[in-house]
Amino acid sequence: MHPILAQRERFILYFSGWLLLAALLASLVTMSGVLRWDEALLLVLPVAVVYAFMCLAALYVCRAFPLQTANPVKLIAVFAAASFLSSSLWLLIIKGWVIVLSQLLPGLDTKFVALNMFFLGVGILLYLLAVVVHYLILAFESSRGVERRSFELQTLAREAEVKALKAQIQPHFLFNSLNSISALTTVDSSKARDMTLRLADFLRKTLKLASTQLIPFAEEIALIEDYLAIEQARFGNRLAFSKEIDNEALVCMVPPLLLQPLVENAIKHGIANLLDGGTISLAARHHGSRLVLVVTNPCDSDTRSSSSKGVGLDNVRGRMASMYGNEARLDVQQSNGQFRAELSLPITHTTS
Repeated sequence: MHPILAQRERFILYFSGWLLLAALLASLVTMSGVLRWDEALLLVLPVAVVYAFMCLAALYVCRAFPLQTANPVKLIAVFAAASFLSSSLWLLIIKGWVIVLSQLLPGLDTKFVALNMFFLGVGILLYLLAVVVHYLILAFESSRGVERRSFELQTLAREAEVKALKAQIQPHFLFNSLNSISALTTVDSSKARDMTLRLADFLRKTLKLASTQLIPFAEEIALIEDYLAIEQARFGNRLAFSKEIDNEALVCMVPPLLLQPLVENAIKHGIANLLDGGTISLAARHHGSRLVLVVTNPCDSDTRSSSSKGVGLDNVRGRMASMYGNEARLDVQQSNGQFRAELSLPITHTTS
């Protein structure tokens, strides 16, 4: 469909412009003294509307001869011929309309003889004006097409990056879990079996999220609790978990398995290195237009110093950069035997 007819706003703007041109043309005819104002308006308004539709055909000539590649001489010749033919056809239509109006306004056909060349020239100018308008529309459509394709390519690249980062989580977590099960089999075979079953259930749940970009934070908490149940089979009473979560935070949308690398990091570099273990604390709050998540855990100051550069934290940073750009950040700090990871990201709510 013609781009002007395809959008209501463009259609209204285009024909409003033609009505203004019709009024100007009627004024010029009246000022010439050939016709009265009422005669000029009755003559010009209907034929201007007809010519507005006729000039829409200029689009197809513009597409056939793009400015970027067309030979200038050929371009001038084509539009000179097209404008003359279009204006000549319009003049014939005007003469037919004059014959009809002469039944109401006797003598109009005689007066119109003096306006033949005027309307022929105006028709040529209006057609060329339509050509300019259509070239502008084509340039705008081309620019939007380039922007749209660029955005689509960026989106595809970002989705591919996010999928790659998500894919890194499962093997990393699975490797650690299998090592834990292997170590547990020599100590407590029943716990090893229980951990294997929990691991299988957890993996089933996470595999369902393979093509999911965002989930409610309440589901993310449930996944973390399942993950911690697996690890508690290994650590027993040495591993505890506490949470303090705003109700508003539960309905916010977050990337799946966002917290799992942070909690895994807390266990690997914190709880596992402490004889008495400790408590991993999770806090989530709805703060203005942002969701703030804080994971804290006790740590051994001597062994924790390099953990802020671990694979898990790098993975979280990479996913946040891919999904939110500079709008999300992960800050970590260690002091007084406590490690704190704070994640801040833009709030997205469920549509329900």
